[in-house]
Amino acid sequence: MNKTRLEAFSDGVIAIIITIMVLEMKVPHGSDWEALKPLWPVFLSYVLSFVYVGIYWNNHHHLLHAVHKINGGVLWPNLHLLFWLSLLPFATGWMGENHFAPLPVAIYGGVLIMAALAWVLLQRALVCIPGNNTVLAQALGKDWKGKISPVIYLASIALAFVHVGLSLAGYAIAAALWLIPDRRIEHHLSQHE
Repeated sequence: MNKTRLEAFSDGVIAIIITIMVLEMKVPHGSDWEALKPLWPVFLSYVLSFVYVGIYWNNHHHLLHAVHKINGGVLWPNLHLLFWLSLLPFATGWMGENHFAPLPVAIYGGVLIMAALAWVLLQRALVCIPGNNTVLAQALGKDWKGKISPVIYLASIALAFVHVGLSLAGYAIAAALWLIPDRRIEHHLSQHE
């Protein structure tokens, strides 16, 4: 099965997710700095979610670039990932509109951890395809970022009910881990070309 359609569809869904998030940001009804003050939680939520969507888009691109083929068994795990990413605009808006109240912040983390789980399932589905398993499995390696991120999300979900600032810091730290360029896939691809 050709992976081009899967990539194009996923890119389109991710572009729509970003569009929905930015459309949720309402224009203030004033022209001074005071009019922007109530919007800072909405804007910070948007920035954090934009970074997460960008991370998933970038890693999705690299992951599919590393495989030679896909099959029908990859379509549902990919849709599963896109489902959880499509909930980010809702979680983002709820968290920002409620000025980082504990429950919306915890739900935001729930969406992040489910997207992380969906990502692992997509990786496994791709590795199981004959012809992909050797290079992709080697490129993914021990995947310490993929193992530590859910732990950070779980801790951040719990911290949302204790100290929201620490919870948000956890989400930001997990995002920062993924912002650091991960050259595993590129490195293994260049060795096998």
